[in-house]
Amino acid sequence: MLDAVLIQQCADPSLKPAIVEQFIARAGSQDPLTITVRSGNRVVLVPKPTTPEEALALIRDNLGRNTVRAGITQYPAGVGIVESGQLKPDMVEPCENIRMGTALFAKVYRIVTKWYGNPTAKDVLPQVMDDAVIAWQTGYFEGVAVFRAEDPGQEKITRPATADPEESENGNDPNKDNAAAATATDTVASDPNKAGIRIDLSGIGARP
Repeated sequence: MLDAVLIQQCADPSLKPAIVEQFIARAGSQDPLTITVRSGNRVVLVPKPTTPEEALALIRDNLGRNTVRAGITQYPAGVGIVESGQLKPDMVEPCENIRMGTALFAKVYRIVTKWYGNPTAKDVLPQVMDDAVIAWQTGYFEGVAVFRAEDPGQEKITRPATADPEESENGNDPNKDNAAAATATDTVASDPNKAGIRIDLSGIGARP
C-alpha cells in the first residue's frame, strides 16, 4: 500500500486522501518505474526498467505509436508533449508522478462528477469513482476525450464575469478587466491539456 505521508505531501489537495488511495490501487502501480505500453487493446511486452533513465528511454521509444502510461499513477505520458525530447525523468519520480497524476485525475473526476449532476449521496459516489477510473484508463468518458477536455473546476476562472449593471452605468474598471484577462491567459498557459498547438499522443490506439 502506498505511503500515506507520500500521498499527503504530493497528491493534489482537491482530492481526498481516500480517493487518491482508491485511484492508485485500482489504476496505478506500487512500482514508480512501471511503464505500460498498449497498442489498441493489446499490451505490448517491454523490458522492465531498473532506473529512471531506462524508464524514460522506454517511454521515448514507444511514444507516438503506442499508448504509454508511466509510474505510480500510470500517467498518460503523451499528454501535453509535442516531442519526446520534452520528457523528463521526474515523470517516474514518485512524488512528482503522484503530483502530476492526481492533478490530472482530479480533472477527470470533476468531469464525471459534473455529468452525474454533482451528487452527494453515498450510494452514487462509488459509481462516480468507477467511471472516473475507467475514463482515466481509456482516456474517454461519454465520448469526451477527458485529458483534453475543459476542466469544470476552471470554468469560473476562464469564463468572463457578467458585468454588474451598476458598474456598466458608472463605467467598468479597466484594471479589473485586465486582471481577469491575465488570469484566464495564465490558466490556459499553465495547463498543457489546453494548449491548442500541442498534440495529445496519449489516446493513440485507444478506442472511445
